[in-house]
Amino acid sequence: MTPPASAFARERSVAVRAAREAGAIVRRYYEPGVAYREKSEDNPVTQADLEANACIRRLLSEAFPDDGWLSEETADSHDRLARRRAWVVDPLDGTKEFVQHIPEFCVCVSLVEAGRPVVAVSYNPAADRLYVAERGGGMTVNGVPAHVSRTARVPDAVVLASRSEDRRGEWDAFKGRVRVQLTGSVAFKLAELATGAGDATFTLTPKNEWDICAGTLLVEEAGGRVTDLAGAPLVFNQPSPLRPGLIASNGTLHAGLLALIAEVAPAAR
Repeated sequence: MTPPASAFARERSVAVRAAREAGAIVRRYYEPGVAYREKSEDNPVTQADLEANACIRRLLSEAFPDDGWLSEETADSHDRLARRRAWVVDPLDGTKEFVQHIPEFCVCVSLVEAGRPVVAVSYNPAADRLYVAERGGGMTVNGVPAHVSRTARVPDAVVLASRSEDRRGEWDAFKGRVRVQLTGSVAFKLAELATGAGDATFTLTPKNEWDICAGTLLVEEAGGRVTDLAGAPLVFNQPSPLRPGLIASNGTLHAGLLALIAEVAPAAR
């Protein structure tokens, strides 16, 4: 018996194609190394970011011309707020890792409907790892179903942490309370968390929607939970794309980590 088609089969297919084609562009620049410039302090951009962005936008706009668009590498327009659906894209999350030749970055493509991601694709071209999720349809890595970990005690939790945040001392107060593991971009952390490689990740530093939208659905469809620092679900395609922080976990650890952050956060800032 043929299984029923998913509600977002075409959107998922186009998103996968866009992520893979953009990933091929990124990999072409990654292998020999690439020059970059700073858009702002500690915020590099490369030709790979820009070409990958153009590739994704072309494919998505051709397939879904009525949808809105939000991307790190495109000037924002509030036109997207009037659209029923919007694509939220980061053509290269982890540019700092990319230029340092650390293979922990992702191309991120996600579709938002009524404030929630319904399709998510993250692709790490350095490792050729394709993470895909659809609302209600589970999550896969290179076509194989994946799930979050089952760790139940906060002191045992491996928490994936930002190297730049660690250099600024933002993780010092958490060391000894959880097992901190320095890992690449936030999109990469969320994607790997969804596979059970780590038990949680969180940040007290503001992040943009394009950094976290795809990863949010990956974690949720793998059985985990993603919220703001007060425990509320994240809502996307908002007037300001900036979020003040987030916590993502295997779900079992979520309440304990929220309590830990509430206790420790003043010392961590």
